[in-house]
Amino acid sequence: MTMLSQVKIESEIHAFTSVTPGRYVLAVLSLLMGFASISTDLYLPAMPVMSQALQADAGMLEWTISGYLIGFSSGQLFWGPISDRYGRRLAVGSGLILFLIGSAGCALSNDATTLIGWRIVQALGACASVALSRAMVRDLYQGTKAAQMLSTLIAIMAIMPLVGPLVGGQIVTLVGWRAIFWFLVLVGLVTLAALYTIPETLPRHKRSSTPLRKALGGYVELLKNRRLLGYLGAGGFLYAGMFAYVAGTPFAYINYYHVPPQLYGFLFALGIIGIMLANMLNRHLVGRYSYDRVLLFGALFAMGFGLWAGVVAYSGWGGLWGLVVPLFLFVSTTGLIVANAITGALSDFPQRAGAVSALTGAVQYGSGIFGSGFVGLWADGTPWPLGLVVALSGVGCLLSMVLLRPLNVGAESGG
Repeated sequence: MTMLSQVKIESEIHAFTSVTPGRYVLAVLSLLMGFASISTDLYLPAMPVMSQALQADAGMLEWTISGYLIGFSSGQLFWGPISDRYGRRLAVGSGLILFLIGSAGCALSNDATTLIGWRIVQALGACASVALSRAMVRDLYQGTKAAQMLSTLIAIMAIMPLVGPLVGGQIVTLVGWRAIFWFLVLVGLVTLAALYTIPETLPRHKRSSTPLRKALGGYVELLKNRRLLGYLGAGGFLYAGMFAYVAGTPFAYINYYHVPPQLYGFLFALGIIGIMLANMLNRHLVGRYSYDRVLLFGALFAMGFGLWAGVVAYSGWGGLWGLVVPLFLFVSTTGLIVANAITGALSDFPQRAGAVSALTGAVQYGSGIFGSGFVGLWADGTPWPLGLVVALSGVGCLLSMVLLRPLNVGAESGG
């Protein structure tokens, strides 16, 4: 090794370690992690209006979410290995440019089919930010500390979907639904600028030298790992229920229970507040117990609250609030499941963090395709399809925990 290359590596190590305590870096990572939420939650209150403007039924508009998830889940499988080989910033920056193009296309769409197509393009770009922000956290932290930081970031970025439906409801009321997607173009530009104000978290000496073709084929090898399948299943089933909630509540609340679009955001915000609080709780729990044990508790709660939501959606018991309460509790379990499932999945493959993070995201959001898709396929004008998918998701989340036996039940120290 030459003196020059050694100095270069040492300078990269210094830059890598210097980003660890920076709050600004964590703020940018939160913004990146929030792209999945803001790209969908912002236009939820506009879906009934968009349905009329584009002359499409509710089921067709719900496929704008499913189409987004198709691009979001599949795209991550490519961005992960690319970032492991060439660094995080190049991959995320390229994805943001694609997101800008897709968002502009959505704003200019004149029919639902075209809108779905541009939503796929938008998602192919947005997924790089979300998947690789998790890998960037893994670059900076390990073990329990990684779970704590993921919980913190998820709690912070939850402000975006909390504000999104509220802002979206006002935008659609004041200037129409197309302005929502132009607003996303602006958000993408700001995020792209912020990305290049933080250091690269994966220095050259830690990057993979595996050819991209071989790295993509490595996903098959990863899927043979039993514990990894358990983590993927827990997060995947939870996301199926989450996106059933995202796709189904606008029509359940606004059309069925006649909630005004500008007030829908407040009901949606309840679930986000629950996620934030649960993530704050999770940060403390994983410091005392293992993330496997907390994940098990979260899966138990998800099944119980999911079944409760299914019963009230079928019976109509309690009216609007009879449905809002169990859905709020089900969504809140995200704070006990997602960060711990991601941490567990990443913990055994530190040298392939980008690929594992991408696979985790692909499974989670791919499951969301089925969750939102079945709500649209089974749509009958009532909340029942929403409740059914949420109930099945909760059961699947708990059953996935069988693959993690024996659980790591001891407390873990942060890395």
